[in-house]
Amino acid sequence: MLHRAAILTLAAVTVLLTGCSSSAGVAAGSDTLVIYNAQHEQLTQEWADAFTKQTGIAVSLRNGGDSELANQLVAEGKASKADVFLTENSPAMSLVDNAGLFATVDPDTLAAVPAAYRPASGTWVGIAARSTVLVYNPSLIAEKDLPASLMDLADPAWNGKWGAAPSGADFQAIVSAMLQSQGADATRHWLAGMKAGAQIYANNIATMKAVNAGEIPVGVIYHYYWYRDQDGTKENSGNTRLHYFGHQDPGAFVSVSGGGVLASSTHQADAQRFLAWVTGEQGQRILGQGYSFEYPVIAGVPARSPLPPLDSLDAPTIDPSTLNGTQVVDLMTEAGLL
Repeated sequence: MLHRAAILTLAAVTVLLTGCSSSAGVAAGSDTLVIYNAQHEQLTQEWADAFTKQTGIAVSLRNGGDSELANQLVAEGKASKADVFLTENSPAMSLVDNAGLFATVDPDTLAAVPAAYRPASGTWVGIAARSTVLVYNPSLIAEKDLPASLMDLADPAWNGKWGAAPSGADFQAIVSAMLQSQGADATRHWLAGMKAGAQIYANNIATMKAVNAGEIPVGVIYHYYWYRDQDGTKENSGNTRLHYFGHQDPGAFVSVSGGGVLASSTHQADAQRFLAWVTGEQGQRILGQGYSFEYPVIAGVPARSPLPPLDSLDAPTIDPSTLNGTQVVDLMTEAGLL
């Protein structure tokens, strides 16, 4: 069982820094931007290499997970050597933001990103997006028999028929959105239903594999895992299809990956420049054309084919800064899922 205390322990996150890597072999020095990176390593490496090539500014990446690096930053406080923090999901950004560790993002950078993909506070900004989806096996369940809402999976009728990965930051972001939109009582009820009836997997890929193998009819994942596999061998998704809930359902939640500049950074101008570059046309095109199959967040930069357009997903409107990862961990621990 993974308790909240274990998630917050400094011992776990301190180990991260011993396994961190530098961009393109650049050792972190006094003139090097240090990025605590919880985004996909390959994507951020592409960003860092292109940014350095264009600007001459060296970048060092310290890679880890959302919760791990967020807690590392909180532990380090104003003594942190980090200049920029990038995440896959926004609850980790909120943890750092609530500790008062971010500088305000430059107005031009904020203006480039639609309001739906950045917090109202302006202390960080969206850099990418990913959609919640239901992956299903049509040999086990017809599309017409899929749940109308993500919330329906709490019904005992679905016991043993679905799966997810509750220990991952991805899934916890989905539950955070449910908490914000549906309230604590409904979220607690849904988590109890999950404990009683869902098959538990290690991550999104394991969940998709289980659906593909016919272990369960449906699974809750993020969209890009399916599209990546479809773009390759299809060995983990060849027997499956995707279902988008739409209708502003909790199951249509679009999670925002975040980027922010640390107030303690000694390279404020370069850090702001990096964030502007990542959210600008060049950075977003690297994202949109790359391997990740995540969504660019700025207008005019299309997502990689065959992704449905981001504005067609009819996602619920949620200020990403309101997602409470700490409360979600408490609720999931209470439900016996962590």
